[in-house]
Amino acid sequence: MPCKPSVFARKVSLQQTLVELSLHACSADGVTWALAHADTGDPAKVGSALKELRQSAANNLGTPLPPLTARNIPGATPNPESGRSAMQGALPDGRKVDEVVLVFALGTRVYQATAVGDRLPAEAVETFESSIRLLP
Repeated sequence: MPCKPSVFARKVSLQQTLVELSLHACSADGVTWALAHADTGDPAKVGSALKELRQSAANNLGTPLPPLTARNIPGATPNPESGRSAMQGALPDGRKVDEVVLVFALGTRVYQATAVGDRLPAEAVETFESSIRLLP
């Protein structure tokens, strides 16, 4: 991350199961950078949980679910619902923003990496996304 993240945790419903979602987030130069993760506890729920994470991000901006673009994350478990979505929408305060959401998994653990801001510098987003690696 391009800044020192704060760490948060809260219970959320994911695939109709209450799980603990851990979030590391920070803001720099008008962009909020975040990495969230939760354990679904069930391999059969991973794909639909990844889609649910993307859908939630789209809902938060009041936009339809955008297409998924393949993105390889070193160490991630292959899943057809893993990948990247770029969207435009508005925050609850009405401010227009761009958001890039990258979802992927390792075993039963699902991850969501996000960059959101008025402007998303393409080079900074690429650096953020390409730095993500999962260790077994």
